[in-house]
Amino acid sequence: MNNGMAIEVDGLTVRRGKATVIGDLSFGVAPGAVVGLLGPSGCGKSTLMRSIVGTQLTHGGSIRVLGEPAGSRQLRSRVGYMTQSASVYDDLTVRQNLEYFRQVLGAPADDVDRVLTVTDLQETSGQLVDSLSGGQRSRVSLAVSLLGSPELLVLDEPTVGLDPVLRADLWAIFRRLAEEGATLLVSSHVMDEATRCDRLLLMREGRIIADDSPRGLLEATRTESAEEAFLALIARDTGAAPAPAAEHGHGRHRQALPAEGNDA
Repeated sequence: MNNGMAIEVDGLTVRRGKATVIGDLSFGVAPGAVVGLLGPSGCGKSTLMRSIVGTQLTHGGSIRVLGEPAGSRQLRSRVGYMTQSASVYDDLTVRQNLEYFRQVLGAPADDVDRVLTVTDLQETSGQLVDSLSGGQRSRVSLAVSLLGSPELLVLDEPTVGLDPVLRADLWAIFRRLAEEGATLLVSSHVMDEATRCDRLLLMREGRIIADDSPRGLLEATRTESAEEAFLALIARDTGAAPAPAAEHGHGRHRQALPAEGNDA
């Protein structure tokens, strides 16, 4: 029984050697929302996402996804996962990649054309993936994760390295998918993406230090931007004075949070 939740994490612990990457973490995600998982590189976002899709060895706690234990065979066609690195074959065309993964997933034959349309890849469907730009490769990976119309999409930094226009295009796709009923968990270390989410989970050192809507986060910290809010929360968490938000010239620029160590 999942009490209507898309994701239920209860007491999750993950270790790497003697180090605890995630310790006793608990939260839930309701269906139909775009949830942002934000925090510095190395804070445990990727480890958490791998745990949710069932590819990460865990050391305690439990995770249920769409009412099933994480990684269950029953979830194969119900959960789409996009990794940070493009998980597609460079020596195949866009369409060939999608046809291959469609058959692996057992998705309908017409699903390739559907996801090509959703990700606006029709004109490049005959090109080798190796010849594509970084933004197009990201779209191909996203298209693969959309095969079979999954109920839950777990997207690990899908906009990293993209220019603002391409990032806006992808977020428009994410919003449209949510409006059609999908649940999205999207990680990022870029704070201005927070405003595009319905709810934010702010992560630091393997812990969630805030769980709120973008507006609620600003009100709780009495700040004007997600970046300032996160810095205020870090200061509150460590007992230090809040650091000033980065500025460029006379205007604020897109800010990535400092890394907390090796990517996790």
